[in-house]
Amino acid sequence: MSAKAISEQTGKELLYKYICTTSAIQNRFKYARVTPDTDWARLLQDHPWLLSQSLVVKPDQLIKRRGKLGLVGVNLTLEGVKSWLKPRLGQETTGIVRAIRDYQGPLKEHEVTIFVRRGGPNYQEGLRVMGEVGKTTGIPIHVFGTETHMTAIVGMALGHRPIPNQPPTAAHTANFLLNASGSTSTPAPSRTASFSESRADEVAPAKKAKPAMPQGKSATLFSRHTKAIVWGMQTRAVQGMLDFDYVCSRDEPSVAAMVYPFTGDHKQKFYWGHKEILIPVFKNMADAMKKHPEVDVLINFASLRSAYDSTIETMNYAQIRTIAIIAEGIPEALTRKLIKKADQKGVTIIGPATVGGIKPGCFKIGNTGGMLDNILASKLYRPGSVAYVSRSGGMSNELNNIISRTTDGVYEGVAIGGDRYPGSTFMDHVLRYQDTPGVKMIVVLGEIGGTEEYKICRGIKEGRITKPVVCWCIGTCATMFSSEVQFGHAGACANQASETAVAKNQALKEAGVFVPPSFDELGEIIQSVYEDLVAKGVIVPAQEVPPPTVPMDYSWARELGLIRKPASFMTSICDERGQELIYAGMPITEVFKEEMGIGGVLGLLWFQRRLPKYSCQFIEMCLMVTADHGPAVSGAHNTIICARAGKDLVSSLTSGLLTIGDRFGGALDAAAKMFSKAFDSGIIPMEFVNKMKKEGKLIMGIGHRVKSINNPDMRVQILKDYVKQHFPATPLLDYALEVEKITTSKKPNLILNVDGFIGVAFVDMLRNCGSFTREEADEYIDIGALNGIFVLGRSMGFIGHYLDQKRLKQGLYRHPWDDISYVLPEHMSM
Repeated sequence: MSAKAISEQTGKELLYKYICTTSAIQNRFKYARVTPDTDWARLLQDHPWLLSQSLVVKPDQLIKRRGKLGLVGVNLTLEGVKSWLKPRLGQETTGIVRAIRDYQGPLKEHEVTIFVRRGGPNYQEGLRVMGEVGKTTGIPIHVFGTETHMTAIVGMALGHRPIPNQPPTAAHTANFLLNASGSTSTPAPSRTASFSESRADEVAPAKKAKPAMPQGKSATLFSRHTKAIVWGMQTRAVQGMLDFDYVCSRDEPSVAAMVYPFTGDHKQKFYWGHKEILIPVFKNMADAMKKHPEVDVLINFASLRSAYDSTIETMNYAQIRTIAIIAEGIPEALTRKLIKKADQKGVTIIGPATVGGIKPGCFKIGNTGGMLDNILASKLYRPGSVAYVSRSGGMSNELNNIISRTTDGVYEGVAIGGDRYPGSTFMDHVLRYQDTPGVKMIVVLGEIGGTEEYKICRGIKEGRITKPVVCWCIGTCATMFSSEVQFGHAGACANQASETAVAKNQALKEAGVFVPPSFDELGEIIQSVYEDLVAKGVIVPAQEVPPPTVPMDYSWARELGLIRKPASFMTSICDERGQELIYAGMPITEVFKEEMGIGGVLGLLWFQRRLPKYSCQFIEMCLMVTADHGPAVSGAHNTIICARAGKDLVSSLTSGLLTIGDRFGGALDAAAKMFSKAFDSGIIPMEFVNKMKKEGKLIMGIGHRVKSINNPDMRVQILKDYVKQHFPATPLLDYALEVEKITTSKKPNLILNVDGFIGVAFVDMLRNCGSFTREEADEYIDIGALNGIFVLGRSMGFIGHYLDQKRLKQGLYRHPWDDISYVLPEHMSM
């Protein structure tokens, strides 16, 4: 199934049409759509109830994409609606910036100071905009980026922290990603191997008899040679992994293949630096595993409905040692079955409900670490000395930032997920870090709920964990509430006193863990422990080098405003990108509500105008009278021949359309131009006829093989009656009829035929309907718009002939030889 965001009005229409089927309910659903171009008088004619009922006015926003900006007017009269709309209609809403500007008076009156801390893609631009708003409004706005701890602005706002003087914020971001050297080769390693890096086979022995991990599980999950299979068509995540691999100077991409059961086997294109590469996509897991025996990691992006089955299937392959399950909402009973089987198979599970994990310089899971500018800003392209484990994927990104600013960087980080039963626990990863020589200190970010943090306390007391551990459990504010509080994660709820964040923080501190007074000071205590290890010589910081370059994705660079590119195409008639299709500025729902018909749609798409009703009706009449003229004419004849030769509809239709020209059906434009030129030059009809005769030219639109003044073409007569009754003026038609009188006096069949009539009548419509200037009307004639009427109308007939021949099951056509005059050169004898 597919899903598309729809407008509120469209959603209500569907609701009332298919669910609330009673007429009493349906009749209560009344609405009118208003745009900056709305004609209020006409709106009242169409919706007279606007004058008699209390009204609600609000933007027709997309369901699932509401701004939630309070843009609603309630219990208003029509005049109240107009007043409400006046300052809002057609104006862009830009969230907090708009709110600050609109309410700057009250904000100044109450001496409000605003503190902003922002990270993420292009965060510098957002901070710059907020800073500019502060300068233009005179409201004190302090802006901070990732260089400031995320909760530090709370202390600043409360007066507990000094407000630092910030340098001017850059107007753009990510420019450091551009490859200034112009080289397309893989960048050289950014940092030589140091004490804090260990080879894949270097795992220190346990200091106690108690094993670090369940039997069979490896203490090293990822290396520079790790290969993974990605389950699911997650192209953006895979590209992010490949960019990370490239910036880490890996020799090969970490993604060996993808598995997607809903398509056949094929290859998917990705970027490896500047080059494009192909990664195979398999329909089933067995083929992927068979063709890629080097793979030992599965990144499972399957939905909560299929994550269990796909993970169980994966664990049947002995080569897989680590599985990351991204989906959240997997039933707990199924998760516990997964954990049990993983323990039996010696497989490490990260997740469910996780963003994954990252090992700088080696490997990252899916979207871990964010976009590439964040990867480089947090120095995740090379290993540091600090390993961390958290529940939250979002907070793991903040830990990357904190650790990169207070230490030599991250060695490895894992987000185990927020479910009640994670596939691997805090203790599992802490023990891995304990047994990894490259890890010199450990950071744990726990949270309210569960008792896993107490195992860390026991591990320290028993001597199993000897490396410095910094830990903080989030959720200390829960004690301020009188009842239980369920935080965002499924497992983030304290069911007893020992599961509260306060109790766990106290127990950790008593066990010898470095616990800050609050999360606000987490970075400071991490820095303190790190500096102490440096002072003792446990950590010897390596020389920092500039980050390697990597090509920037075009779409990202364009979004950041770093590049511009001329569009390959321009269009001004249709836009399908929004919530609904738009024809020349008119939503498709409005087209149907206004009952514009084919003529109205043609007016929008061909002429970018909403034509008068009589013009729309005239266009439809033209299409009707030109739809067909029997099987003997050249276009229909060609279509029939192709259909009987077994060709498809499009080929047969094209064969018929290719015969249209000045001799058959294509005289509309020529007749319009010829008669217009004569009329505009001021020559009388007789002079025009004599001039064309003297030049030896045919008058386009005059003459018929069958019809004559005595056997008139009823198609022309129908159109003539309508035009004379409804068009405001017909000067060119009158001129053409005078020409017809002269030509038919010479020969009865030199009548104004249907092509000529439509051509001159169309000119009168364009020039006199009030929707076009004279220059615009002449331009449409010059570019060949009128022949389109015949092409569109006659296509209906050609398709009819095609279907008729197929329905009659007519065989291959061969023209009879007795209908051919064979005129060959006579035999020449010597």
